[in-house]
Amino acid sequence: MKKVISRITKRTIPAIGALALVFATSCSRPSNQPNRAAKRSADASGTQTVTGRVVAIADGDTVTILDSSDTQHRIRLAGIDAPETHQVFGEQSRLSLSEMILGKDVSVNYQKIDQYGRLVGKILLDGKDINLEQVKAGMAWHYKEYQREQTPEDRELYARAEDEARAARRGLWQDPNPVEPSAFRKEEKRERRNGG
Repeated sequence: MKKVISRITKRTIPAIGALALVFATSCSRPSNQPNRAAKRSADASGTQTVTGRVVAIADGDTVTILDSSDTQHRIRLAGIDAPETHQVFGEQSRLSLSEMILGKDVSVNYQKIDQYGRLVGKILLDGKDINLEQVKAGMAWHYKEYQREQTPEDRELYARAEDEARAARRGLWQDPNPVEPSAFRKEEKRERRNGG
């Protein structure tokens, strides 16, 4: 009898442990992680893709898409930094992005989720890089602080697009002294700390 119990225990304990691990892992998914039921895929480089309809534009570099399972995903456009909505050219930047993609079905290629739970990625509409289009239109900076996260080709394309927009004085480059959004945010934070 002891041998039978011993054999059953040796077989069932590991199986129960494995089931418990699977259950715990599926129940403990952080709320900021994308829903696994979403229509997604990944390539060999680790880049994942999610598709959906753009349902909201927060500003010139942040949107919300709704996938086929009705799951919302907040997207931060990679490689660019658009003016804040209350900054000079902020509203124009938001409207520019809205005119290009609001209500349209897009694909988002991403490799990262930021501290706010947003997917950081490149938005593609019919094969066109929307992030790059914002830079070309003079509605965003090439976000050089994060350029290491871009492919060498994208780094070059985005930098060249910013130089061309600046030279043509398109969009925010009409301002003689445009303030980069990252500098604008730091100044706002400093003023809040100092009670300003």
